[in-house]
Amino acid sequence: MLVHDTVAKKALIRTAIPGPKSKEIFESEQRHISPGIQTIATLSQLAMERGEGCVVEDVDGNRYIDFFAGVAVASLGYNHPRYVRAIQDQVARIHVGSFATRVRADLSKLLADNAIGDLRRSQYYSGGAEAVEAALRLAKSFTKKTEVIGFWGGFHGKTLGVVGLIGDDFKHQLGPLPPGIYNTPYADCRRCPLNHTFPECEWACVELIKQKIKVETTNNVAAIIVEPIQGTNGNLVPPDGYLKELRRVADEIGALLIVDEMITGFGRTGKLFGCQHDGVVPDIVTIGKSFGGGYPMTGLMSRDEVISSKPFANPSGSSSSYGGNPLASAAAYVTVKTIIDEGLVENSARVGRFMLDKLMRFKDKFPFVGDVRGRGLLIGVELVKNRRTKEKLDKESCRLIFKECLKRGLIVMGYNPDIRINPPLIIDEATAEEGIDIMESVFTHVADRINL
Repeated sequence: MLVHDTVAKKALIRTAIPGPKSKEIFESEQRHISPGIQTIATLSQLAMERGEGCVVEDVDGNRYIDFFAGVAVASLGYNHPRYVRAIQDQVARIHVGSFATRVRADLSKLLADNAIGDLRRSQYYSGGAEAVEAALRLAKSFTKKTEVIGFWGGFHGKTLGVVGLIGDDFKHQLGPLPPGIYNTPYADCRRCPLNHTFPECEWACVELIKQKIKVETTNNVAAIIVEPIQGTNGNLVPPDGYLKELRRVADEIGALLIVDEMITGFGRTGKLFGCQHDGVVPDIVTIGKSFGGGYPMTGLMSRDEVISSKPFANPSGSSSSYGGNPLASAAAYVTVKTIIDEGLVENSARVGRFMLDKLMRFKDKFPFVGDVRGRGLLIGVELVKNRRTKEKLDKESCRLIFKECLKRGLIVMGYNPDIRINPPLIIDEATAEEGIDIMESVFTHVADRINL
C-alpha cells in the first residue's frame, strides 16, 4: 500500500495508460454495466486499487495526483485515518436503520453549531438530486406556491423532478418535463448572453428575472434556486454581490432563496459555505459531495419556521430510507469535524490562492487559455480557439490534454474546454505545484497539436 512519505505523494507512471490490468477490468465491466457512466471513467479506462492523501493508485501500480476528488467528493482525500477509524467503528456496531442514534444526534448538533445564520435544522438524504427535490417540496410547502426559477448553466441533478433545472442541452429528448420550472441567464459576465458589461449593466440579468416572472410564469414562484459557483458549467464564479441581488428579488416576489451548496459547501471555496462570500443567509441550503467525504450522504438545512411547514413536516413527509442512517451519519460527522478541526477551510483558501496565482500565468504563456477563475479549491480554466471571439476549444483537443495529463500522473476534469480543478481539501502547496507543473508540461507539449 502507499505510505506516508514524500515519494508516495508524487505521481509515478509505470505502464502505458491505461495499463493492461486496468484495461482488462474496464473491458470486463463494460460487458455488463450500463452505458452512460461518468465520462472520466470511459475516457481513462482506469481501474483504481487504493488511495492515500491526494494520490490514487491504479491496479497497474501507476500513481496519480488527484485534482478530481470524485467531482469534489473526497474532501479528506483517501485513507484519512480519522475517517477510516470512524467508518470501521460504526459498521461494526450498527450501520442502517431509521431510529435515532448518538452519531446522528451529534451530526445534527455539529451542523447547527456551524450553520449559516439561523438554518439550524437538517434533514438527510443519499443523493444530490433527492436533496434538491426535497428542498423544492419544502419551498412549496412553506409558500403554498408551485413555480421555480433556475439558471442557465445550472445543474441540480438528473432525476425527473429536477432535470428541468439543468441549464443546457442535457435535457433534450427527456421531455415532457414537470411544469412550473423556468430558467434564466446566470451572471456569466465573461459570456453575457445579454451582451452587457459588468458593472455598467447594473445587474441586467437579475432585472430580467422579474420580467420573465411577469411574462412567462403564472406569478406563483415558490423558490429561486442557485449555485454560488456553477460547478458543471466550469467552476464559473459570478460577481461579488450576485447572491445579495437574488436575495432581494426573492424577497420582493415572496419566494424562498435556495442555495445549492452540493459542490461549494464544507470548505471547498475557502469558506465553510459558498454563500458566505456574499454574506447572504438563504432560506434553504442543500448539502452533499464533501459532506460525506465519499459516503453517499446529502441533505438540506433550513430554519424552524420553514422546515416545519406541512406537508413536508408531516410524519414521513421529509424522510428517506437511506438518509441519515448510522453509517452515513458517522461518515458525515467525522468529515465535517475533521474539516473544522484540521483547518481545512483555511487550507482551501490558502492553497487555492496559491494554485490560482500559478494558473493565472498560463494566460500569458498559452494563447488557448482564455480564462482562469476560482475560489478556494474550486478552480476553472477555460480553453479557447480564439480569445477575441471566445470560441471554445474543440473536444478532440481537450481530450488530448486529458490523456496527456494521465500519462504524466495527473487526474483532472480536462476533457472539456472548461477544465475543472477540485482536489481534496487536504492538498498542500507542494502537491498542488506538482500537479500544476504537469498541466504546464502538457499544455507545452500539445501547443502545436491542437486545433487553433
